[in-house]
Amino acid sequence: MDVLHARTAGMDISKSDAKVCVRIAGAGRRGGSSSATTTWGSMTGQILALRDHLVEQQVTWVVMEATGDYWKPFYYLLEDGPFEVILANAGQVKNMPGRKSDVSDAAWLAQLGAHGLVRPSFVPPEPIRQLRDLTRTRTGLTRDRTRELNRLEGVLEDAGVKVSAVTTSTWGASTRAMLEALVAGERDPLVLADLAKSRLRAKIPALREALVGRFNEHHAFLVRLHLQVIDQLTAAAATLNERIEVALEPYRAFHTLICSIPGIGALVADVVIAETGADMSRFPTGAHLASWAGTVPGMHESAGRVRSTKARQGNPHLKAALGNAARSIAHSNDNFLAARYRRIAKRRGAAKAQVAIMHTLLSTLHAMATTGELYNDLGGDYYQRRNPTAVKRHALARLRDLGYDVTLTAKEPHQAPG
Repeated sequence: MDVLHARTAGMDISKSDAKVCVRIAGAGRRGGSSSATTTWGSMTGQILALRDHLVEQQVTWVVMEATGDYWKPFYYLLEDGPFEVILANAGQVKNMPGRKSDVSDAAWLAQLGAHGLVRPSFVPPEPIRQLRDLTRTRTGLTRDRTRELNRLEGVLEDAGVKVSAVTTSTWGASTRAMLEALVAGERDPLVLADLAKSRLRAKIPALREALVGRFNEHHAFLVRLHLQVIDQLTAAAATLNERIEVALEPYRAFHTLICSIPGIGALVADVVIAETGADMSRFPTGAHLASWAGTVPGMHESAGRVRSTKARQGNPHLKAALGNAARSIAHSNDNFLAARYRRIAKRRGAAKAQVAIMHTLLSTLHAMATTGELYNDLGGDYYQRRNPTAVKRHALARLRDLGYDVTLTAKEPHQAPG
C-alpha cells in the first residue's frame, strides 16, 4: 500500500496523558518504517512541548481519536502548528481484536495516517465552537428544568393536589400563584382557586375540588425548593438566550433563510447553525449532509441478507433538534412536508416517516444554502396534483371496500356570465 505521508504521528489520548507514536517511512531496517512512542501529559505546558517535539521530528500529519472531551486541549493547541491535525472517529479506526493497548492504538493511528486511511471528523472554527457550547448548554438546562417540573408534579401528587388535572400547564401564572400561596401557609381551596387568572377563572369550581388535599409543611418545603431551582434554571436559560443572539449575529441571514421552512423555528435554527457551521460547502450534496447527521437508513448486509436498516449514528444534538421539527410537521396541515410525512407513515410507520422528514429537511437546507432562496412550499395537495388519476382510483377502491357502488360524472367547467 502506498505511503502518502512519510512522517506521521498517532495519538491515543486519555484524561491525564497521551501516548504519541511518531512514524517515519523509510527510516527503518531494509527501507521499512521506524516508530517511537512517547508519553506526554495533558497539561497545557506539556502539550506545547509536544508540539515542539512534533515540529522537531518534521511530522506533517497528526491523527488523534475523538475520545470524550479529552481530545480538545490537544487539538486546539496543535491545530496552529505547521502540520495537519486529523480528528478521527474512534468507531472507524478500531484496532484488530486482541491487540488493544494505548501504545498499540497510537501506533495503529500513525500507520493509518501514513496511508491516508483516516477520514477526518468535522471540527468547526472557534466562533461556531463557542455557539455550540451555548446551544448545547441551553438544551441541557431546558431538560434539567423539565425534570425539575416533573419532580414538582410528583410532590403535588403526593400531597393530593391535582391542579395539573385542571390546568393545561403546570407552570402558568395562575398555578404559580396558587403554589406560592400554599407554601406561604394558605390551605383554603376557595381562596386558592380564586387566584386563577384570565380564562382559567372559568374552571374555578374544578380548581376548588382539585386543591383539596393533604398538603403539609413537608410538602411546602419541597415545593419551595423546587420553585427556587426552576427559577434559577429559567434565569440561566434567559441569560444564555441573550448570549446566543449575539453569537448568531454573523449568521443572521442564514438563520432567517432556514426559518422559512415549516417546522423549523428559531430554537431549531440555532442548533442547525451551531452544529453544521452554516457552511454547507463542506458537504458535496444534501445526501452527504444527511448521512453525516445520521438521518439515513443503516446498512448491515451479510450473506445476501439485510440484517438491519436502523438509522446510523450521527450528530445527536442535530438529530434531536430535527426530531422536534419533524414532530411539529407531523401535527401540521396544508404543507408539502406534512403531506409527505403522512404518505410515508401510512406505508412505513411513524418512526421511519420521522427519519425521512429529517432527511428531507437537511436536503432542503443544503439546497437553500446553495441557492440563497427562501423555502418554496409545494403545497399540501402536491401528490394529488401530481397524479390525480391515482388519487381517484384509490378513492374508488376504498369506497368499493366499504360496500358502495359509485358512478362518476365529470363536472362541467364553470362558465363565466356573458
